[in-house]
Amino acid sequence: MLSAPAPDNEAERLAALYALLILDTPREERFDRIVAFATSEFDVPIALISLIDGERQWFKSNVGMPMCETGRDVSFCGHAILRDDIMVIPDAADDIRFADNPMVTGSPHIRFYAGAPLLTPQGHALGTLCIIDTKPRQLDEIELAILSTLRGLVMQELQSPKGDTDARAQAGG
Repeated sequence: MLSAPAPDNEAERLAALYALLILDTPREERFDRIVAFATSEFDVPIALISLIDGERQWFKSNVGMPMCETGRDVSFCGHAILRDDIMVIPDAADDIRFADNPMVTGSPHIRFYAGAPLLTPQGHALGTLCIIDTKPRQLDEIELAILSTLRGLVMQELQSPKGDTDARAQAGG
């Protein structure tokens, strides 16, 4: 198993993440709706909004993952935040970075992973919107575009104070 190195902009990335004041907050319907849609749209058992701090990946929202966080050292998302585009692992058992990862060899038995980095306007990857399956698979161009659109929705919600979202909902928009 190969743990991901820290991004070159790690200090700035962490500052941007901490400025959101979202780590360790309760679940919110605005994020849960996006994750629920992703599991349905992609027909996967697991979808997560994962935020990566210095030591862990913490799940703001998740479907199908029995835990609320894991160590950053075993995270797939730690690798995904090193890039701007969606990272797709068709079969984790065949990927040297993940083949002996405890989340591949044991529960939840990850085989497929696709993680869309959650990028701030300054280019800091805070975490990912990811979809996970227990069987190998691939995404086509349309599915990649849908996942990219969903990550945009997550970023819109992350950058919008909760009260603004509630006010828009009450106003019918």
